[in-house]
Amino acid sequence: MLSALVLVLVPALSMGADDFFKGKTIRFVVGFSPGGGFDTYTRLIARHFGKHVPGNPRTVVQNRTGAGSMIAANYIYAKAKPDGLTIGNWIGPLVLQHVLGKKGIRFDGRKFNWLGVPSTDDNTCALTKASGINNVKDWLNSKRPIKIGATGPGSTTDDVPKLIKASTDLPIQIIEGYGGTALIRLAAEKGEIDGGCWAWQSIKPTWSQGIESGNVKPILQVGPDKHPDLQDVGVAFDLVKDDTGKKLLGVAADVYRALSRPYSLPPGTPADRVKTLQKAFMDTLKDPELVANAKKSKVELNPYDGNWVAKKMKGLYDMDAATVSLLQETLLPKK
Repeated sequence: MLSALVLVLVPALSMGADDFFKGKTIRFVVGFSPGGGFDTYTRLIARHFGKHVPGNPRTVVQNRTGAGSMIAANYIYAKAKPDGLTIGNWIGPLVLQHVLGKKGIRFDGRKFNWLGVPSTDDNTCALTKASGINNVKDWLNSKRPIKIGATGPGSTTDDVPKLIKASTDLPIQIIEGYGGTALIRLAAEKGEIDGGCWAWQSIKPTWSQGIESGNVKPILQVGPDKHPDLQDVGVAFDLVKDDTGKKLLGVAADVYRALSRPYSLPPGTPADRVKTLQKAFMDTLKDPELVANAKKSKVELNPYDGNWVAKKMKGLYDMDAATVSLLQETLLPKK
């Protein structure tokens, strides 16, 4: 009887990551609406991910929107089962918001298990032709504030224009509450707003029709370096008013460029499964078929691994008090 029990238990106890994923389904939880940049990247990755995981599990993508993807981030941290079968894709600068003391965040960015990022972001403000703004000079001279659509605090769509507004003399009115960049694009095309500010790596594939028709135009990039596609587009760093502005835009150029779209696993996920999925993530982004599909869809790839993301995230918690105070004043909602 005892020997039979041992025979039953040994396979279960010895099951490693290589055996665990066979016959399972890995779920990608995206913090923004379908059709946006996060959704576009995740669905591309999910299509190829399973073949790079031992056991070739199935994959599905779910959109869990709200509060600039904070709902998804809180879910991954506190509610998703830490078994390696749920991967979160929410906006990384929410970790900065946690450092700044934003209410409603129920996670610690140092405790996630990070898989990596598929690309860094070159954040850019794109406006519609109907806005009447054709270049930075037009924007500076505008008699009205330019309406920029945003999802919520902690997201690139919200924080980057706030940092630009605080650093330059550009007239900006931020309109929050959209469920993702797809809805911001739709609102801009309807004339509710003038445009939005987020990654060129997302704007290029998802708003390509508007750009190619001339109805949408990139007007401003954060910088300080120009994206190869945007050599004739103005740079916010050239408009900064003072050293404080340079410091704020430095945060935009670092945090909102490097950490915008990380992929995460819940705390407590077994270490061997984390390692397996970290490798699968990087292998997926080098998959020739995925690379070809990305090129066809105008999706840029510039991946960094989970260890790189973890170090960057930890660095946010090590910021000096003066910088934290400055960012709190600029980014947190006023009471």
